[in-house]
Amino acid sequence: MRLTVLAAAAALMITGTPAVQADPGVPRIGWTACGPDHPGFECASVKVPLDYDNPRGATTTVALARKPATDKANRIGSLFLNPGGPGGSGVDFALGAGERLSANLQGRFDIVGFDPRGIGRSDPLHCFASEADLNKFFEGIPGFPYQASQERPFFERYRSLGPECRDDQAIARHMSTADVARDMDLLRRAVGDRKISYLGFSYGSFLGATYANLFPNNIRALVVDGVLNPVLWSSGRQIESDRIATKEEFREFLRNCDEAKCVFGPNSEKRWNALLASVRAKPIQLGDQVYTYDAVINAAIGAMYSPRDWPDAAALFDQLSDAAAGLSVTAAEPDYPNGFDAYNGNVCADIEFPHDFGAYRSTARYAAAGSEFGPAWWWGNAACANWPTNPDRFTGPWRTRTNAPVLVVGNYFDGITDFRGAQAVNRQIAGSRLLAYAGWGHTAYGVSKCASDHTNAYLLNGTLPPVGTVCPANPNPFLPTAAAAEPLFKPARR
Repeated sequence: MRLTVLAAAAALMITGTPAVQADPGVPRIGWTACGPDHPGFECASVKVPLDYDNPRGATTTVALARKPATDKANRIGSLFLNPGGPGGSGVDFALGAGERLSANLQGRFDIVGFDPRGIGRSDPLHCFASEADLNKFFEGIPGFPYQASQERPFFERYRSLGPECRDDQAIARHMSTADVARDMDLLRRAVGDRKISYLGFSYGSFLGATYANLFPNNIRALVVDGVLNPVLWSSGRQIESDRIATKEEFREFLRNCDEAKCVFGPNSEKRWNALLASVRAKPIQLGDQVYTYDAVINAAIGAMYSPRDWPDAAALFDQLSDAAAGLSVTAAEPDYPNGFDAYNGNVCADIEFPHDFGAYRSTARYAAAGSEFGPAWWWGNAACANWPTNPDRFTGPWRTRTNAPVLVVGNYFDGITDFRGAQAVNRQIAGSRLLAYAGWGHTAYGVSKCASDHTNAYLLNGTLPPVGTVCPANPNPFLPTAAAAEPLFKPARR
């Protein structure tokens, strides 16, 4: 570890495995039709313990949606989903992707999504009185600090979230991933499954790893795709991965752009560096919109989630470059969704981050030394500077052996969750199998036919891909042939 501040943060972590003190009882799920907008889907909400140390005490609500199995005679059970984030809605994921997932799996599963506690329809954490107040929070600060003068105001604004979010909201003190895993095991029992079947993406891989460690004997099939290394994530050291992973995929973006003669090429790397130098010195006017340095960096990070977005991103960077050179260029959120609040509610419950400004500034320098994308990933953690962790969080050890093998899926060039994370989880969970995809983007299921086929076979029959399987990359995303690689969904942004 190169920075003592990160090592110090890790040393603050509480270790050990919190245990459920008593059986809270299995909730009954009253499924009803989700309504005319979602024919064939059923929705419900159930009460689960707010605090598993007091399982017969106060409760919180968890919302669910499911696409029932169509092949009733050969039904396997329920497949639980998590789309990532943290803060992504499993209900929306099930409603949006449930039909395709059901078809992929021969109609043999109930496809079940749930909004983790504090998120979406599940007793949501709200840090603001309205969407207008949420928008006001971001006024006057950049997406992340990229000038020294911006660092202290950004830090103070974000650290103010702790008291704003946790005061008078019981759910804010019980949003750890360990409690979400306990909820999921209770839901497994509620749907009548002896063992769990689970498909988790991005942050959902951390939920999957947590479940595997807390309930290693309750697994039928568990897939994690787009994998966080739980050791780095839970200790606040994820920046070690983030500062490199996005740079590695973005270099592939530039390489593929030049290879395909995309609009941002030729010499796209040179144009990118010139664009960053220009926009750091002075914002760029493009039509009616002004782009600052942080906006350009965040646009690049956003494009790394899905290679299908690469041509549009290249076109934007081309227009910005022309505008910076003085050439002529032409070029609503629904009622306060709580994704921002929920993200911080979960992350700050799980992870002990530094508390003082100097530590954040020092780590930002370390992050920037890895790549231009590092500070964009790091500074948002300042929301946790004045936000106590959940005493029931799970921080490891992360090595376990499960009763059934786990399937770990990782992309070689995943700029959001580094391939090294998949390799780490494969080492940590004894008997697991690593499936690699030699392409780009965040997660492989629904993007790589090879990876999807192996995942489907595992979920249906427990069939693992041969050791060392590497699925070939899809065609260059800048070429017309790449249009066939349509993702199942766009993972929730962590």
